[in-house]
Amino acid sequence: MTTSREQRPQADGTRDATVARLEQENAQLRHAVDSHATVDQAIGVLAAAHRLPPAAGFEVLREVSQHTNIKLHTVAESLIAWALGKSLPEPVGTELDAAVQRSRRGKAPSRSE
Repeated sequence: MTTSREQRPQADGTRDATVARLEQENAQLRHAVDSHATVDQAIGVLAAAHRLPPAAGFEVLREVSQHTNIKLHTVAESLIAWALGKSLPEPVGTELDAAVQRSRRGKAPSRSE
């Protein structure tokens, strides 16, 4: 019986394939955590700048992402940069204003918007 935690490589390469799969999964999970943190920060910006509750802030981000066809985390990064003094790229700025106004009115966007 061995006390080493190191696995012996299999002759058919299954260990190498498993390690590669786990490394890829680990990278994907790290990216997801980083994106989630960015989205949370952007929700905080919306809460501070527009006095939106967190759930409404997320919906605003989601709407901007969908209406501009820009990934959610990219919209969030733009919003954080705006909070730090950069300008919002178009069409994000225009769509953000519209989404905030819809949120304040309590109106869900229609399919045609």
